[in-house]
Amino acid sequence: MTGAFGPVDTSVPHIARIPNYWRGGKDNFAADRDAAEHIMAAYPDLVHSVRANRDFLARSVRYLAGEAGVRQFLDIGTGLPAAGSVHEVAEDVAAGCRVVYVDNDPVVLAHARALLTGGPGCVTDYLDADLRNTDRLLERAAVTLDFAEPVAVMLISVLHLVEDSDGPHEIAAALMEAVPPGSFLALTHVASDIEPEAMAEMAHRMNQRVGQRATPRDHASVERFFAGLELVPPGVVRVPEWRPDSPEDAARPSTQWGGVGRRPR
Repeated sequence: MTGAFGPVDTSVPHIARIPNYWRGGKDNFAADRDAAEHIMAAYPDLVHSVRANRDFLARSVRYLAGEAGVRQFLDIGTGLPAAGSVHEVAEDVAAGCRVVYVDNDPVVLAHARALLTGGPGCVTDYLDADLRNTDRLLERAAVTLDFAEPVAVMLISVLHLVEDSDGPHEIAAALMEAVPPGSFLALTHVASDIEPEAMAEMAHRMNQRVGQRATPRDHASVERFFAGLELVPPGVVRVPEWRPDSPEDAARPSTQWGGVGRRPR
């Protein structure tokens, strides 16, 4: 298959497309679906966990664009576009938002160019960039975002794809060092200490099928991503427990830690 950004090998599962299948989307191929089912067999509640993660994104953006007054968002590791993307949620709360999406998969790029477009009051852009090349990513994002004003850095379920040898904590720190005081980090991360046996098996199965290795991390390691930041209550918690809309929502299955932190002024 040839996409808008070059050839796409549909026989190889990709981590950007597998969650699309778990969310009930159609932008995936047979290899992605086969890998998704293989991984999900280790933790049958995975679909609920993926959806809880998407709901966290919506709640955190509503908080950031509303109560926190943020008008700029840098969403890294966007994945395939889906209803309730950052700019859609932000636009519902406040006009004049700027959103830069970042990913590095050609299928994601092709869809994003067509679908991740804001309304009249919202500016959006999409970058083909690697999270590990932080300097280049920030340089290109600065074409759309004003780094003299607060930015919400969104790292939603992406840092578990960065191995320890690539310095995930250092990457997060560099991103937050580049944005001014009053900026925020919103982050979710696959946990190694929630359903630990199932998570270890799920990571093993993912690493069997997908080129990008998964590294679940425990609560203390995830909290380290917020070093130097002021955690927004309730802190780093299971994703459904971060400012849930109802007690029932808070009790939903999830195997990810999540939180929001603010760079002090």
